[in-house]
Formats: sequence, C-alpha cells, structure tokens
Amino acid sequence: MFVCSASFPLRPVRHGTLTRELEQFFRLDTRALELVRAKRRSATRLGWAVQWGTVRMLGTFLTEDPMAVPASVVRFVAEQLGLDDEHFAEYGTRAQTVYEHAREIRDTYGYRDFAAGEAELREFLVARVWSSLEGPRALFDRAVVWQVNNRVLLPGVTSLARTVAALRQEGNDRLHAALYEVVPYELRTEMVRLLEVPEKKRVSELERLRLGPMRVSGKAMELALDRAREVRGPGGWRGGRRTGSGRADDRARPVRADLEGADVEAAGGYAADCDAAGDRAASGDRDGG
Repeated sequence: MFVCSASFPLRPVRHGTLTRELEQFFRLDTRALELVRAKRRSATRLGWAVQWGTVRMLGTFLTEDPMAVPASVVRFVAEQLGLDDEHFAEYGTRAQTVYEHAREIRDTYGYRDFAAGEAELREFLVARVWSSLEGPRALFDRAVVWQVNNRVLLPGVTSLARTVAALRQEGNDRLHAALYEVVPYELRTEMVRLLEVPEKKRVSELERLRLGPMRVSGKAMELALDRAREVRGPGGWRGGRRTGSGRADDRARPVRADLEGADVEAAGGYAADCDAAGDRAASGDRDGG
C-alpha cells in the first residue's frame, strides 16, 4: 500500500535478498546513475539517489526529515553506487542541499505540484465515483496511486482525504439526483412508503418484503408466493400501482402472465425442499427408533 507520510511500507529485508519494492522503486536506471555520479561528495550522491527512489515510491520528498528512511533502502542504493552506507548520515547537514536535490529531481523527471495536477485528479475521481461503489478508503488509495503514476506530488494526508471525501459526496449527490429525476413520481412515493413502519408492526414494509421464509412448511410456501407476487407484480415496480387491497391495477395486469410461470417454478422448487426436509426427518425418526 502507498502512503503519503514520512514512512516506508517496506517489509524487513532478509540477508542476501531484495524486496519487490526495492527493485521496483530504488533500482537506479541509466539516467539516474549519470545524474548522481555528477555529484562530488559521497553523501550527496547517496542522498540524491535515495530521494530519487523515495519520490518514486511515496509520491513525495522527505525534505523535512531526509533521514527517515529504512537502513535496508540506504544499503541497497549504496551498493549500486559502490559507496559505504555510513555516508548517508552526513546527508542533510546542509538543509539547502536536500531541497536543491528535490527540485532537480522534480524538474528533470517532470514531477508536478499538487495544484498543477489537481484538476486531472478530480476528473479521475469523479469518474470513479460515478461508475463504482468504492468507499472513501478505496478512493483515497486510488488517488494516491494515480498521483504516483502520473508524477503529481502528494499533498498532506488531511488535504487529500478532504478532497476525496468532498468529491465522493458531490458524485453521489449527482447520481442520486439523476436517479430521482428518471423515477416516476408515483413510484418514488411508493418507495418512500416502504420505509415507513405500519401501525402495530415491528418492521417497515421494505424489511418485511426483504426477509424470506424462515420455516419449511406449506404455510411458509404460501406466504413466500404471496410475497413474490407482491414484490414482482402489484407493487408498481414493473409498471403497476399498489392499491389498498394489495392487488395491481389494470396497468399492472399485462405482467401477470410473466409471473405465473415463475410462481409455478418457485412453488415446485419450494415443494421439493419441503419433501426433502420431510424425508430427512422421517429417516432420523427411523434411525432413532
């Protein structure tokens, strides 16, 4: 997982082995080797190379605390440069050098400040909100990965979290408004009524329709069929409108034929389940006897 704080999500490195993260982000390419070898001091060479890998992995520079890097990272980079990793302790004694290296890497490799890439990030997140059911944590992670891949420097954690939360709320509001507009008024009214708890009842109509039969019996099968007819036919969800008697009006009648076959099939399956349960019970009685 990527993070935009001054910490590295690296697993411990065993002796003689390299983690996937080290190879992916801290293996110096030809261009980086040319740039780092142009530095005069060993400490600045090592520090520049570590910063190069840091921004590739975390999406930000550790300019405030350049020493907040695991020793395994420093050793891995030092081995590539033929240097002793102890030189890294000297890096950062001159704070200006750290910032100069960060600016050089940013300009050379085309990294952009968050403000320069914020519009593109917003467009990306709005599309994700509109087309997926991802929560704020998943969207935050996607935002971080998008910025790393597109070389946009990450802001603070709080700023990015607020941006993601605001865009998610705006996207959901747009989606809800769009759905609200296309749903007929009568259907909207019926859907709202499903959330109400009728007098002398313990649950709402939606909860009642949502729950299936709890027992295997003929009465339960009858109730299940009534429930299927109510949900799929007369409730208005397929063009009809529920009346006081719970039956569909004339506009819902054309869909009745579609339901009959489904009801018969459901009844047959339910009856088979009842028979199987009865057989098991009878078998248990015989075994017990």
